[in-house]
Amino acid sequence: MGIQVISRDGQPEYAVVPWEQYQALLKAAGQAPAVVEADEPAASSEALSLPSFSEVAQLRQAKGIAPEQLARNVGVSPAYLAMIESGERQPDAAIRRALAWHLGVAGWSEPS
Repeated sequence: MGIQVISRDGQPEYAVVPWEQYQALLKAAGQAPAVVEADEPAASSEALSLPSFSEVAQLRQAKGIAPEQLARNVGVSPAYLAMIESGERQPDAAIRRALAWHLGVAGWSEPS
């Protein structure tokens, strides 16, 4: 497997895998294969189909994750997660990446 590991401050932060292997990982995880639209810019097509952060509660419940568990995994307090779920707060980039990872919403993570 041709994996590239990107580290920050000596700690692994990202793993880059070839497209075919990424597709196989999605299939193994029970998710639909990723599709790239060549005619439209990726950012505009993703923005139209991405769930809003006010849908975090529904996504969390659909995955069977307790709010306390998701908050702990993401690195925020349960109270702050509740504010994100209610729309009172917009998460910063690090929290968006963690939510994207734990809830399986790839478009929420912005390139850093």
